[in-house]
Amino acid sequence: QVQLEESGGGLVQAGGSLRLSCAASGSMFSIDAMRWYRQPPGKQRELVATCTSGGATDYADAVKGRFTISRDNAKNTVYLQMSSLKPEDTAVYYCHVLCTLIGGTGRSYWGQGTQVTVSS
Repeated sequence: QVQLEESGGGLVQAGGSLRLSCAASGSMFSIDAMRWYRQPPGKQRELVATCTSGGATDYADAVKGRFTISRDNAKNTVYLQMSSLKPEDTAVYYCHVLCTLIGGTGRSYWGQGTQVTVSS
């Protein structure tokens, strides 16, 4: 079993910054892609950013140039640095991890979500 623990959400004024963290622990052989999603109030969950095991990154158009995803493989942790925040970035942010478990099974896991609120 794998557990994901998210931290770093909160309330910030427009133009401010926040950094989200998501640490994975448990019986993993390896971690493959790590992603951040968000779900704005009343809307569907959407992909925000991806970081592959090789370090390649990709972003949703809405956050390009403002958000940066990174990972620390030694700590099994993925980060999302968010800058120049806008009220429309308000959402619950979820990390998502693709793992290969000890024994070879591939599984995906979701974090519990962390609220980010950007005031105008």
